[in-house]
Amino acid sequence: MVDERDRRRPRLGISSCLLGEPVRFDGGHKRDAFLVDVLGRFVEWVPVCPELEMGLGAPRPSLRLVTTGDGLRLLAPATGGDHTEGMRRFAEQRLEELASADLCGYVLKRASPTCGMERVKIYDAAGNLHQPGRGLFAAALLERFPELPVEEEGRLSNPRLRDHFLQRVFALHRLKHLFAPGWTAGTLVAFHSAHKLVLLAHSPQAYRAGFLQAMAVRATTGRNVNVLEHMLGYFKRDLDEASRADIHAAIADYRQGLVPLAVPKALIRHQAIGQRVDYLLGQIYLDPDPKELKDHTGP
Repeated sequence: MVDERDRRRPRLGISSCLLGEPVRFDGGHKRDAFLVDVLGRFVEWVPVCPELEMGLGAPRPSLRLVTTGDGLRLLAPATGGDHTEGMRRFAEQRLEELASADLCGYVLKRASPTCGMERVKIYDAAGNLHQPGRGLFAAALLERFPELPVEEEGRLSNPRLRDHFLQRVFALHRLKHLFAPGWTAGTLVAFHSAHKLVLLAHSPQAYRAGFLQAMAVRATTGRNVNVLEHMLGYFKRDLDEASRADIHAAIADYRQGLVPLAVPKALIRHQAIGQRVDYLLGQIYLDPDPKELKDHTGP
């Protein structure tokens, strides 16, 4: 078992308003209960509000993205202010600071002209909606840290997207600990052995290319079914027919969407404990991290 993965909490960047800080243009906030009350127990937040931190204050005139002949601009329609270059300078400086913050993930505020990751409203010069895009700070963040797990708080209401994000965050956290001072070839082999089934569920092809690339591919029902059936092979003839039938039934129910993935996983883990199948008990796939978030992750 990889017990060393919990030495300290992973650090995640976050749009400050999601923590309940009154930093929005209207002086309010967008506190997210899951992020603050649930996930906040297991991570250390690094709050960032690009608009406030670059000196625009709160409250402040609202901003919007406008496409012009000079490219995409960050404008304040009420005042005519153009904050494009100021935001780009701020993003470059702030992201350089975050590069030394040892982040394992980032949660952005959806729809924000600075922090929105996708589907952010963009207008033309006449005020008509243009093709949606990405906030200026979010675009700079994703370019600067292409392998960092990044999500919007709105997308985290989707159980599958939330589960994938959390898996990537804690996998990166474990990877950072792996390469802390004192790592050896033996610890590297043990790390990859413990993550083998997780990576196979995400992407067998990307697994050969690299750990973070594999984790970035979302696991599918089909690949999870393949991993579950693969694990049954480790019991060989030691599993009685009734128990094997129960697990096969649970896998079939999961395949059809009738039960969450946790059900066949729990049955296999129970048998692995009873029969002391150490290889399976050492797999991160059967022992996701942190345990207290299981009820908040998807099928």
